[in-house]
Amino acid sequence: MFDSNRREFIALLGGAAVAWPLAVRAQQPAMPVVGFLGAPSAAPYTRYVAAVHQGLKEVGYIEHQNVTMEYRWADGQYDRLPAMAADLVSRRVAVIVPIGGAPATMAAKAATSTIPIVFNLGADPIQLGLVANLNRPGGNITGIAMMTQEIEGKRLELLHELAPSSSSIAILLNPSNAQAQAQESEAHAAARVIGRRVLVLKAATEHEIEDAFAVLASEQVGALLVGADTFFLSQATLFVVLTARYSVPTIYTFRAYVDAGGLMSYGSNLLDAYRQTGVYTGRVLKGEKPADLPIVQPTKFELIINLKTARAVGIAIPPTLVARADEVIE
Repeated sequence: MFDSNRREFIALLGGAAVAWPLAVRAQQPAMPVVGFLGAPSAAPYTRYVAAVHQGLKEVGYIEHQNVTMEYRWADGQYDRLPAMAADLVSRRVAVIVPIGGAPATMAAKAATSTIPIVFNLGADPIQLGLVANLNRPGGNITGIAMMTQEIEGKRLELLHELAPSSSSIAILLNPSNAQAQAQESEAHAAARVIGRRVLVLKAATEHEIEDAFAVLASEQVGALLVGADTFFLSQATLFVVLTARYSVPTIYTFRAYVDAGGLMSYGSNLLDAYRQTGVYTGRVLKGEKPADLPIVQPTKFELIINLKTARAVGIAIPPTLVARADEVIE
């Protein structure tokens, strides 16, 4: 009798030992899920996603430890973004982080008015109708606005200084980008100030980019400005190859082009902007409301010049321009 009771007690104790960790796990809250909505392909944006992770880590969030990620990539096909955004909404993610500027951000905004959105934009979010006020965005959206469109005029001035004898300058835009029209208007206004003709070229695929360079050569345009666009940035290597082939002085929005072998860039620090995106995402996960988080704007723009590329393609950079550069790649 005693042995029977002892065996029943041990069996009961063993069952409790198994049930205890199960009960504890059941009581633990599920990890929040951050949905990444990417307009470009994943591979070229690896370091920018890593920068978002760094920002999250700064406020205490590490993937697989206390936060989970869902990734969606449109591979430069912006018409796929609405369905991808709807999918993230249906999965009830805690925050949506659009990767790749206006196209992804507009798709996220159209998909939900309740799930928080933390963007990283080159455009003015007020002009795009995303927020009413930069200091108090309101609604479910906030983020980083790099204002790349606002300095297209400055890029044209730098390009004119680089190639002063060019009577015309081309600007390459992606017509699928929501800010393309505003970029074109800004470029025309800046061109009038410096007294130069602007040839607007448009491309949304690799093949169209190659065609645009052929047109640029046939029109004998002396310099090129590549507009801010996620798909363009993912094709940085292609741009480097084509600008070298046609020996055309070119200015870009971000230093990633110059790191890949491009000639010159003028803009804000994109890696740091994505890090700040991660910090804001973490603050939202901790309970802060997007409506109360001011839009972060850059305080500095960097001029990066690649002299190694200039020498390789036979382009002379004026010493005054080199002297003003924030960084020169030898």
